[in-house]
Amino acid sequence: MKVARAEAGVDPVTAALVAWLVDRAATGGQRMLARLLGGDKQAKALHSVVSEAIRAAVGEIAVSADREAVAEALRRKSRGTQGVDIRDVLALREAVLRLISPRLAVLAEQGYRADADRLADAITQRIEDGIQLNAVRGGPLAPVADLLRHERLAGTGEEMSRDVKEMLRLMSRERSRSRSAPMPSRPVRLAPRPAPLAGREELLAEVQRRLAGSEITGPRVVVLHGLGGAGKTSVALEHAHRHMDAYRVVWQFAADPEVTLAAGFAELGWQLAGPDLFTAADPVAQVHGILAACPDGWLVVFDNAASYAALRGVLPPAGHGHVIVTSQNPHWPAGQAVEVPMLDVSAAAEFLVGRTGAADQSAARDLAGELGGLPLALEQAAAYMQATGLSIAGYLELFRERRLELLARGDLAGDNKLVTATWALAFDQLQAAPQAAGLLRLLACCASEAIPLGLLLQPRPELADSFGPQVGPLLVPLLDDPLAAGDALAALRRYSLVSAPVDGKVSVHRLVQAVTLAQLPTEVAAAWRRAAAALIEAALPDDQRLPDNWPAYAALMPHAQAALAPGSEGMAHVAGYLGERGDRAAALALWQGVLEARQKDLGPEHPKTLNARVEVAGWTGAERDAAEARDQLAALQPIVKRVLGAEHPDTLGARATLAFYTGEAGDAAGARDQLAALLPVCERAVGAEHPDTLDVRASLALYTRDAGDPAAARDQLAALLPVRERVSGAEYPATLAVRALLAAFTGEAGDPGGARDRYAALLPVVERVLGPEYRAVLTSRAYFARFTGEAGDAAAARDQFAKLLPVHERVSGAEHPATLRARARLAHWTGQAGDAAAARDQLVALLPVIERVSGPEHPATLDARANLAYWTEQADRSPRTRKGSKPG
Repeated sequence: MKVARAEAGVDPVTAALVAWLVDRAATGGQRMLARLLGGDKQAKALHSVVSEAIRAAVGEIAVSADREAVAEALRRKSRGTQGVDIRDVLALREAVLRLISPRLAVLAEQGYRADADRLADAITQRIEDGIQLNAVRGGPLAPVADLLRHERLAGTGEEMSRDVKEMLRLMSRERSRSRSAPMPSRPVRLAPRPAPLAGREELLAEVQRRLAGSEITGPRVVVLHGLGGAGKTSVALEHAHRHMDAYRVVWQFAADPEVTLAAGFAELGWQLAGPDLFTAADPVAQVHGILAACPDGWLVVFDNAASYAALRGVLPPAGHGHVIVTSQNPHWPAGQAVEVPMLDVSAAAEFLVGRTGAADQSAARDLAGELGGLPLALEQAAAYMQATGLSIAGYLELFRERRLELLARGDLAGDNKLVTATWALAFDQLQAAPQAAGLLRLLACCASEAIPLGLLLQPRPELADSFGPQVGPLLVPLLDDPLAAGDALAALRRYSLVSAPVDGKVSVHRLVQAVTLAQLPTEVAAAWRRAAAALIEAALPDDQRLPDNWPAYAALMPHAQAALAPGSEGMAHVAGYLGERGDRAAALALWQGVLEARQKDLGPEHPKTLNARVEVAGWTGAERDAAEARDQLAALQPIVKRVLGAEHPDTLGARATLAFYTGEAGDAAGARDQLAALLPVCERAVGAEHPDTLDVRASLALYTRDAGDPAAARDQLAALLPVRERVSGAEYPATLAVRALLAAFTGEAGDPGGARDRYAALLPVVERVLGPEYRAVLTSRAYFARFTGEAGDAAAARDQFAKLLPVHERVSGAEHPATLRARARLAHWTGQAGDAAAARDQLVALLPVIERVSGPEHPATLDARANLAYWTEQADRSPRTRKGSKPG
């Protein structure tokens, strides 16, 4: 504490007195304190608060009425020029002790009662010693020193003795009162309890579990972190209000800015110590000391802390209490951080319905999804609807049209909580980290979930010039320098604007994305969207048929759908990937979108439009109706030939697709003949070993077999396989398809054992390359089971189909044709293995499903009826059903 200086009108005696009090009494008291308290842990925790109490007490003499009274007494010359009355000295001692003694009550409460008395007496003695030392050199305190000498004190006789005894009695009473004075009944400063929270019971239970843990000593700390508006403060307040009775002290600090935090400690210090004991010199130390000594539980909440570093000096270091911190920053000591997630759709919809009293559950779920489960946005929307009378469906429609405007208003309850205002500080801070702002803008153009930074942030020198001056300076360093990208990501993480990376992917809340782009000028936002689309398209691998590329496609697909134009090449690649991966319905839907966009943007006969028409027709056949696909392709052939030319690769591809669906529609011979005519054209136009030519050869073998000649088909494939392996690789999907067909046609040509062995060698490869649940893999498993049975092991075939059936049900659905075929084959091989009754019962359950799905006259239905009749007959012949052959 600064030494008080003599001011105008203050006599030299008073100035000297104040200088001495601060310099001697406080310093000596602290030394005495150190000797008394020693080195145990609790004593050290008390040291700072008591030490400050000593300094504050002697310092207050400089500004108190007591000082003026003492100064006046010193000025009186009651005994002439010989000095001052002893009662004046006693008044000085009493004034100092009256200020010091109550502040030492904390020592008495902690079992240092005798030490507190010794310390008070030691400080009083320091006063007298200091006066004597000061007076040696003469000066204004010399008369006081004279009074303290024994011979002068003895001269006061009974009057002095009476006065000293009275003073000591008063001192003792004051110390006793200070030792028994309790802490103010219950210091509490807490915001009102929030409205009932939706979907937070598990989180509240986790907070309570962590605070109640006994694995650490000292205060237990929980840090609730997450995006601004996630409801961190609401969770902290709800915990505090629920457990209020468990705490002696409950105090909420506004942790930012620093000035506000300091004011909060000063107020709490005044509440804890009382007006006579509080000192403003170091309220943080005073509060820490009192909390450390408090035997009861306490809770302090630091709301909206910027970082751990910002709170390091104010977190209570000791005591039996709890600390809850809320922060957008996720970086805190291990074991303290608890993320506050968004509400799931159900909880968010429940909140909207409960707050508005509406019954429109469907609209509530849709709006909850649009708001991304952000509690502040949900609260803001509910307040707006309550104030304006707007329905949930009406708000949803308005929100989709004017999102940013609604996020910037709705504060009709007067609580000043708006989504845009909550994030304003974070956005402002990013101006000092422009590349972080650039990364956020890039991510805002993607889908909100699982954005693959490793795929997007790659050097793209071929794109750099296309980004333009508004985007390039912020984006190119992120692509070229991993450290720059890491720094940008770290800056965004400080405000929880992006999630923690998981497997190289991050997520951004959809409202953060919307606000980020909406704050940009229109032309700048458009430039960022173009840049994001270019990066996503460049990241898509070239070959959709290669399984090694499928993970990249899966990661990029939602972002391509969010950022790319519907008719773009990138979207065509994604559609192709879906088809190759086996999702025919999704491939057809996406190709239809590509076609519609290209027809609108490019015209009906643009080469890219024609390509999309061929793809739509092909996937129509794969998913729905082969005859419809055949007819579409037949009508398209002359247009493609006229626009592109007879030997253009796309023309040849359209012819091959037409031949394929001619065969799939039931005309295997017609398909075979079309492909036989097409093959030499392909060899001449694109080359004998071009992948498209090899595909035509494989299709020709397929329809040769379907036309009734499996042996010829087998031989064609045997000649094709080494060429395909050399051109495409042994594990390329098209190569594996040739191997699968060769195995099947080997069995159908009369060698089931050879077919079984080929499939046994093939299955481990296709399962590894394509995945165990890929449709082509399931088909190979079915053929393997079939030829296992036909090679003489019906029981093994039955068991293989039994294992295959639940996979079909999970992958394709219980009523998909592939699943129904697997059920029929299981029944067949169950009967062939000797249990005709079980085969019959399986077919009894299967037949009505096939009739409903396929129709009463469909070949699969007719086959199931014939099989049911057969196995019924076999089961009726004898309890010991013999093996038989299925009717043709």
